[in-house]
Amino acid sequence: MSSPSLQADLPRKTEPGGVAGGFPAARVGPGPPRTRQLPRVGPGPFLLLGPWTDQGTRGSSLPTGAGPETRAAIMLAPGSSPKPRTRLVLQWKPISWLTYWIALCAAEALPACPFSCSCDSRSLEVDCSGLGLTVVPPDVPAATRTLLLQNNRLSSLPSWAFANLSSLQRLDLSNNFLDRLPRAAFGDLANLTELQLRNNSLRALDPELLRHLPRLRHLDLSLNGLARLPPGLFDGLPALRSLSLRANRLQSLDRLTFEPLASLQLLQVGDNPWECDCHLRDFKHWLEWFSYRGGRLDQLACTLPKELRGKDMRVVPMEMFNYCSQLEDENSSAGLEVPGPPCTKASLEPAKPKPGPEPEPEPSTACPQKQRPRPVSVRRAIGTVIIAGVVCGIVCIMMVVAAAYGCIYASLMAKYHRELKKRQPLMGDPEGEHEDQKQISSVA
Repeated sequence: MSSPSLQADLPRKTEPGGVAGGFPAARVGPGPPRTRQLPRVGPGPFLLLGPWTDQGTRGSSLPTGAGPETRAAIMLAPGSSPKPRTRLVLQWKPISWLTYWIALCAAEALPACPFSCSCDSRSLEVDCSGLGLTVVPPDVPAATRTLLLQNNRLSSLPSWAFANLSSLQRLDLSNNFLDRLPRAAFGDLANLTELQLRNNSLRALDPELLRHLPRLRHLDLSLNGLARLPPGLFDGLPALRSLSLRANRLQSLDRLTFEPLASLQLLQVGDNPWECDCHLRDFKHWLEWFSYRGGRLDQLACTLPKELRGKDMRVVPMEMFNYCSQLEDENSSAGLEVPGPPCTKASLEPAKPKPGPEPEPEPSTACPQKQRPRPVSVRRAIGTVIIAGVVCGIVCIMMVVAAAYGCIYASLMAKYHRELKKRQPLMGDPEGEHEDQKQISSVA
């Protein structure tokens, strides 16, 4: 028998593939230790481990017949061999640093939300409404698609307010105090589809303001103080579908301003002081074409003249505007005259004659007397027609009365002469002649 110390130093003889004392059998003899590759058991720290050895498990308590999954789990458990845990820690440090840098770069790449505004990362919406802002926040994310700035105190916009928002699709500036808009305010918003400018203090618009918005579909300019629309304002809006001009101070509109809006489907022009005169005739023609192709219009109620107050412009007959052609003819004929020199006070005074022989008479260059401009009004046209009708009626009645009187007088005289011939006395009877004269005087 050998001593216990000697037995402890000798390797235990085991069957191939068996276990000795619950541990995996170590390979006896020279050569490198037997190694295995852990199978992929799922995501987690197990994937970070390299090859493991049977020697690394010596001194641990693995159950008999434990598989690779169980052995790997026990290796990472508290109280297991320190070598695999040390290897895990050494491999986990670079992974942690890599994860940290990735997170930091991602945080820097994410857009920052402006102060006091609420942002939605899914819809890319920035809501800054009702905050009492006097300027547009400068740190709006460049990827923003919807920007809500209504119910604030914005009184003006710089030309660079939306310079970096090329992806913006919806912009709401309603219920502010905007009184003017620079020409390049929306120059970089090529993808804008909806623009809300409702309830501001706009009095005039630049013709180039909307020129760079080819995708704009909805435009709201209601509840402002617009008195006129400049020509060419809508030239760059081929995709516009709805336009609201309600509650402004518009009195007339130019047809040429609306002709580029080939895709327009809804037009709101109510609550404006429309003057249904010659200045609105061409726009009435455009409205008929707009309605014919399926466009929708809320109303266009006339304010002046009084005879048409409250009536829709679309139901006013075109015969009411016949006098406009006469005015145009007069204006065109007046425009064909050759313009003379400008009239001044000195030209009105007659030139003093010079001593010497009388010069030949020169054509007069005196300033013609200016005619008072006649007001263009449907009321005057209606009055003229009524007066002319009354006068013509009176003349016709007088002519009928005169003709009837003439006919009656002629018939009486013919009857008198017939009776006179029947009662004519003998020639030379003075009494008969005297009686005839009495009868003639009585008839007269």
